[in-house]
Amino acid sequence: MKSRFAFLVLLLGALGEPVNANDIPNAILIQAGRVMTMDPALGDIENGEVLIHDGRIVAVGHNLDAGDAQVIDARGQIVLPGFVDSHNHLYVTLMRGQFRNQAGQFFPISTRLAAAMTPKDTYEAMHLGALELISGGITTTGDFFDNVRTPAHADAAIRALQQSGLRAILFYGGPDKTTRHPIDLDQFQSLARAQTASELVQLGLAWRLPRDRNDADNWAMRQREYDTARRLGLPIQVHVSGEPGPMLDALIARDYLYPGLTVVHATDASATQLLAVEKAGASLALTPISEHRVGYGVTPLARFAPVKRQGLGIDGNALAGSADMYATLRLAALTWSGTERNERAPDPRALLELATRGGAEALGLSSVTGTLTPGKRADLQIVAIDAINLAGYGGGDPAALLVYSARPENVRTVLVDGRVLKHQGELVGIDVPALLRKAQASASQLLQRAVD
Repeated sequence: MKSRFAFLVLLLGALGEPVNANDIPNAILIQAGRVMTMDPALGDIENGEVLIHDGRIVAVGHNLDAGDAQVIDARGQIVLPGFVDSHNHLYVTLMRGQFRNQAGQFFPISTRLAAAMTPKDTYEAMHLGALELISGGITTTGDFFDNVRTPAHADAAIRALQQSGLRAILFYGGPDKTTRHPIDLDQFQSLARAQTASELVQLGLAWRLPRDRNDADNWAMRQREYDTARRLGLPIQVHVSGEPGPMLDALIARDYLYPGLTVVHATDASATQLLAVEKAGASLALTPISEHRVGYGVTPLARFAPVKRQGLGIDGNALAGSADMYATLRLAALTWSGTERNERAPDPRALLELATRGGAEALGLSSVTGTLTPGKRADLQIVAIDAINLAGYGGGDPAALLVYSARPENVRTVLVDGRVLKHQGELVGIDVPALLRKAQASASQLLQRAVD
């Protein structure tokens, strides 16, 4: 059985045809790769194997008893957990190229275009964005959907994520960035009650703080949203952007910090504030590319060391330019050494941990994903190093190779929950030309409606 599947993979790869996910049964053996488990207890396994059954990792090691498992040959490749994107705004994917610095800043442009989005635009943006994440080795996202204009917009967003195959938490939030109006609590609660724990797409609250600390009515409204999420046991993400000091102070003073809350963009947070985040058990999502791009300042990782639960995020495929966690890692590394004026400061292995295990911990998903540990779901990427941008690697720890040299196109295979979503460099079961045509049409129509 193994040899027959290996022949099938080689044949389809030679023909340029993707492997259909339906051809891969419940048991899969990934064989002969450099397995970077990102689990401190397991470490790396040279010429290792990963055995998957019914979407779950059941064993890692050598010479595993795989029975009739189908085989994916990872010889000469690196097998590691899928990246966890701890914070994103996938609905802005249709706005790529519109943020032109002095000629068009992100916040006014994205607000104007977001107001013109239909549920169909939302679906196309989220579906395209999710597939772009998968193609680049990202298997989980925390999507801050702060453009729920109608119940149909939320339904479209959830459907797009579900159909992509990505693991996700959809943080539900209204489009009102002035924070004067509530979210649709009825739909929010209905969606929460309808979901099951086994679904790949889960629900959270995209929460915004009142800009006026003395606006009692506004705080009462936001308190209802917060209390509803806590009562339903849903995670919460909250921006503390631009000037995080007062926002973080409000979170601390009002006792909002707790393990289910993720603080996003705490670029200039003080040491005292970060210690308060850590003491409460809350987590942190850092998005270096977007934080640099909108002028929040640099993101030197050493500053945020007091917070143990932290992850990296894309923060909008269009705002970051692309859904490239490798570029995010590279910028984080360069900012680290540059701000400290010390080439020895960055730790590539720690950066990879931040993008995998760290992101899962930040989202509260560490029991599910983030490492290649038996018992967790099979979310992983296989990176081929037979590419010109990775050539010249003679061996040793591949962490620096991945952080400084790898790109999304080097990701050969991606599995989410044990399903093969990318293989031989191609998205499985996706008509990419049709996907691009639909996205282009939707983006053009969106731009025209926003102008009109």
